[in-house]
Amino acid sequence: MAKLRAIVISGNGVNCEMEMAHANRLAGVDDVRIASIYDLLSGDVRLDDYQLLNMPGGFQDGDDLGSSKAAANRYQHAHAQGADEPIQDQLRRFIDDGKCIIGVCNGFQLLIKLGLLPAIDGKYFQQQATLTFNDRGRFEDRWVRLVVDEQSPCVFTKGMHQLELPVRHGEGKIVPADDQVLSAVKERHLAPIRYADAEGNPTQDYPANPNGSIDAIAALCDESGRVFGVMPHPEAFVHRTNHPRWTREELPEEGAGLAIFRNAVKYLKDNF
Repeated sequence: MAKLRAIVISGNGVNCEMEMAHANRLAGVDDVRIASIYDLLSGDVRLDDYQLLNMPGGFQDGDDLGSSKAAANRYQHAHAQGADEPIQDQLRRFIDDGKCIIGVCNGFQLLIKLGLLPAIDGKYFQQQATLTFNDRGRFEDRWVRLVVDEQSPCVFTKGMHQLELPVRHGEGKIVPADDQVLSAVKERHLAPIRYADAEGNPTQDYPANPNGSIDAIAALCDESGRVFGVMPHPEAFVHRTNHPRWTREELPEEGAGLAIFRNAVKYLKDNF
């Protein structure tokens, strides 16, 4: 492709947009724009002009109605100025055109509340899971060990095995709508990342699993592998100095989280 363009959506309590944009640039995106949700609503910005959509973390709308639910309502029902379609329709085209979406923490919550994840059988915009309060009933801010499902179709996690990332959330427990959704997630490998113990095995035990998420799920993707949401923050570990033990351990120069963005960039440059 001639030029890879990414957009990072900010506004209404999102607070990780600068880190997300930085990770995109480090990963090789040619043009990164931070745009407010109100730029979309005004019609000044259209998702059609980009290939990688980033939904960063934060506290959208003060988590009114539950994490990201108010924001999901806005995407589903609000129209850009002068447009005869809701912003949701731009999201639909974005997916249909083969582009990539990543949502981190609050952005992951938004993708779930929008019904973009896990989207079993391609049923987008039908909510099939939720993210609710951590089992401990408090905000968790810690580093966690994660294990990658190498059979997942997720383009963001290709070639990855294990990694460490920080979490910082109060509503991070993933709960599928029913047993059928959970079974489909397992059978189709739509949980590309799980919380793991020191041996690298998925775990329900606290604090390795900081929120009690069902089946230790820390991330979800759709069946195309191009829509990806993750509760820990990959954009917060793009250089070894981001890690709390960087002065005590020999770590690679590049933080493990950057590989997630590099994978998306490679996929898009190979396919557009």
